[in-house]
Amino acid sequence: MNAAYDYLDAAQQIVDRIRSTQMEAIEKAADICAHSIANDGLVHLFGTGHSRILIEEIFPRHGSFTGFHGIVELSLTYHNQVVGANGQRQAMFLEHVEGFAQKILRNFVLREPDSFMIFSNSGVNEVVVDMALEVKRLGLPLICVVSLDHCSKVEARHSTGKKLPDIADLTIDNCTPAGDAIVHIDGLDDPVGPGSTVGGAIIVNAIKTLVAQRLTEAGKPPLVLSSGYVIGREASAKRFDEVYDEYRNRVRRVYGC
Repeated sequence: MNAAYDYLDAAQQIVDRIRSTQMEAIEKAADICAHSIANDGLVHLFGTGHSRILIEEIFPRHGSFTGFHGIVELSLTYHNQVVGANGQRQAMFLEHVEGFAQKILRNFVLREPDSFMIFSNSGVNEVVVDMALEVKRLGLPLICVVSLDHCSKVEARHSTGKKLPDIADLTIDNCTPAGDAIVHIDGLDDPVGPGSTVGGAIIVNAIKTLVAQRLTEAGKPPLVLSSGYVIGREASAKRFDEVYDEYRNRVRRVYGC
């Protein structure tokens, strides 16, 4: 037995399940996002805990482009210190505080043709459900990415009794088994090796590439952050400034500027 190979096998199964069951939903999500971006709107992104990884996977990094706006609340996502000030206990506590999401969104101006994506493996914590309810109150299309296996097997925590898929216009399953960890080792009681990051990253990059295709076919090709290896060092540095300037111009009205 080699646990590393077991992890790779389990991760491949997640990818295969996404390919065989989620492509229709991914296509629909790309259509929603492309519509927002093509019409000078934004796709807002939110997640707590390690779901923050998926927001940063979308933008900004090589092979990415503007039109996506991450809402990353450090009090819910800053896990580096684990204990002490800004520790994990505080972040996990805040995930269960109803009303917090409304306070977060109060800082932004959201409107059509914007859309919204929420990432949560469980899909039940109070702050993400609150965020979803607020997004729908504002009338924006809402996409959620969850583990449907996990979400369906745990109780709702929000006072409304709702989970993310109950609220979202479109749900994408990250195809990760309930509990997230995907490798069982003989002699070790608990599984190790989370799978939701793999599933989530596959999904967001599939959406992102489809959005780029949709925009290009519509005659509005995105300005892409490209590596110096691809377009040359000087051109890459120039491109980064151009993309950051475009991003600044796009998000200015979100901050009431």
